[in-house]
Amino acid sequence: MVVPNSLKKERTLKLIEEKDRIEKKIADYGRILEINKNVGMTESLVDEEEFPRNDIDVHQVRHARHQIICLQNDLKELMKQIQKGIEEIHAEAASSSHQGLNEATSSNYSAPVSEMPPLESFVCVNFVSPGSPAEDAGLMMGDEILEFGSINSKNFKDLTMIAELVKNRENQKIIVKIKRGREILENRLVPQKWSGRGLLGCNLVKSVHESIER
Repeated sequence: MVVPNSLKKERTLKLIEEKDRIEKKIADYGRILEINKNVGMTESLVDEEEFPRNDIDVHQVRHARHQIICLQNDLKELMKQIQKGIEEIHAEAASSSHQGLNEATSSNYSAPVSEMPPLESFVCVNFVSPGSPAEDAGLMMGDEILEFGSINSKNFKDLTMIAELVKNRENQKIIVKIKRGREILENRLVPQKWSGRGLLGCNLVKSVHESIER
């Protein structure tokens, strides 16, 4: 059964709305971690004597961490569905465009051709730590990276390129162009030391599942 393109768009838009709701919930639970000494997702909840820390609400933090993990898993699956929906819509639109171009060509009409091919994503964000430079820059789990400074899909070889760029640009602004659902956004990211691990506080993954945490 062939689903009409309009229904595919409507279905994908609903998925994107659900994604936005999940991201808001993740942010809300992230704020709970922030008010508890900004413990993040991995910081120990026990003191040196292996007793529960008394400077934070350990039960609240554990609950928030559990909810964030569950929501991130839901979001990861939802992003797959959204990506599939977008690809189906684009494929159908491209097919219609190709047919229209053939018809135009047969009537001696030359359609304009863009000189610049559209940017393609080469890595995506699969985790952002609360309170990190990545979060401050507005990066979110599921964002597809189109450009990371001077790195794009044309010159990208492996994730060590990003690691080296981040290391060499500590405390300096890096322009990161991302695709989020139907939007193309340009974020300003400043790698710097913070309370957590690395200079960014996010995890980047490429299509072959090689990952790097910076």
